[in-house]
Amino acid sequence: MRAKLEHYFMFEQLETNWRREVLAGLTTFVSMCYILFVNPSVLGAAGMDKGAVFTATALASAFGCLVMGIFAKYPIASAPALGINAFFAYTVVIGMKVPWQTALAGVFVASLIFILITVLKLREKIINAIPADLKFAISAGIGLFIAFIGLHDGGLIVANKSTVVGLGSLQTPTTWLTIFGLIVTVILMIRQVPGAIFVGMVLTSALGMVTGLIALPQGILSPAPSLAPTFGVALKNVGQINSLQLWVVVLTFLLVTFFDTAGTLVGLAQQAGFMKDNKMPRVGKALAADSSAMFVGSLLGTSPVGAYVESSAGIAVGGRSGVTAISAGLFFILGMFFSPLLAVVTSQVTAPALIIVGVLMAANLARIDWTKLEIAVPSFLILIGMPLTYSISDGMALGMITYPIMMIAAKRGKEVSGVMYGLAIIFVGFLWILNI
Repeated sequence: MRAKLEHYFMFEQLETNWRREVLAGLTTFVSMCYILFVNPSVLGAAGMDKGAVFTATALASAFGCLVMGIFAKYPIASAPALGINAFFAYTVVIGMKVPWQTALAGVFVASLIFILITVLKLREKIINAIPADLKFAISAGIGLFIAFIGLHDGGLIVANKSTVVGLGSLQTPTTWLTIFGLIVTVILMIRQVPGAIFVGMVLTSALGMVTGLIALPQGILSPAPSLAPTFGVALKNVGQINSLQLWVVVLTFLLVTFFDTAGTLVGLAQQAGFMKDNKMPRVGKALAADSSAMFVGSLLGTSPVGAYVESSAGIAVGGRSGVTAISAGLFFILGMFFSPLLAVVTSQVTAPALIIVGVLMAANLARIDWTKLEIAVPSFLILIGMPLTYSISDGMALGMITYPIMMIAAKRGKEVSGVMYGLAIIFVGFLWILNI
C-alpha cells in the first residue's frame, strides 16, 4: 500500500519522501492557521456566530486541502481568503446592509458559476494564455506581497500619516520577537537545517512564551463549536439574490476569487518548478478542487475559499506532492480541537516565514525580460501593484490591462492572444465594479 501511494503521488519523480511532505504540510498549516481566528473575527462583525464560523473555516479549509492533495496532487492548501472576507463583512453586509444570510447565498451562487466555467475549461485556457514573463511577475509579485504582510504583521513596517508607511518602533518587544525569528530562521536555512522555517517558528513561539510576549495556552483540548447557526443557510436564501445590486455582489465574489486563485496557483507552481512550456500540469484538476472548496465552504457557512499564498512556506521546506496539502488538511481537522494551543502561533511567529518565502519567490525577477519596455512595464506594475494595493487580483489587473497596450505600441500586437485582449477588457470592468 505504501509503495502504491508513493507511486500515485510521484515521490520518486518529485524526489521527495513522507517525512518531508508531512513536515511541509505542518509548516503550511502553521503559516496559515491564523485564519481559524481571523475569519471568525471578521465575519463575526457581520453578525455571524463566531463559533460556527470557526468550525466552518476549519472544515472548509480541510476539505479544500484534501481535494487539492488527493485529486490534483499539488502541495497547495486552501482556506477562506483574506480580503474577500472583509469585503463580505464590511462592504456587503455592513456597508450595503445586505443580511449575512443573503450574502452567504451570494457566495454559493458565485461558487456554482465558478464550477461551471471550470468544467468548460475557461479558467484553464485563461491561465495557460498568460505570457511566461507575466507569470514570473505574478510569482515574484506574490513574494513581495507576502513579504510585505510579514513585515507588517511582525511590526517592522507600520502605517505612517506622513509617508504612508514607515519603520516600526524598535521599542515594541513583540517586534524583536519577529527580528529574532527572522535571524534564526535565515541562519538555519543557510546552514541547510531540514525544516528550517518550521524549526524557526517553534523557537520563536518558545521564546515568546518564556519572555511572556506570548500568553501560555489555557489548555490543550477543547470541543469544536456547533456548526448549526451557519450550516445550509446559503442554500435556504438563494431566492434572495433578486436584484442588480446583489448580482453585482455575486460577480465581485466570482471575479476576486477567480483572479486571486489564478495568480496564486501560477505563482506557487512557478516557485515549486511545476511549470512546463509555460503551462501548469493538471491545472484543470487544481481549479476543480478550488471551485469545489468554495462551494462546500458556502454551504458550511464561510466566505469564499481559495488557494493560499502561505502554501509557499511548505513548498520552501521541500513539499512537492499532494501529501503536503493532505497533511495540512488533516491538521486543520485536528485544529478544531486544539484551538487553545494554536493561540501561541501569533503573527510575530509566522511573520519571519512570510518574509523569507518572499525572498525565495523574488528569484523569479531574474527570469523577466527587463530589456523590453513592453514586457517590463506590465511586469513591474504587477510586482508593485500586489503589495501596494494589498491585493493579488488588483496587481494582476494593472499588468493585464497595460500589457496589450504596450505590445501594440511596440508593434507586436499580433503576438497578443485573443484571450489576453479579452482579459484586459474583463479587468477594466473588474476595477470599475470594485470602485462603484
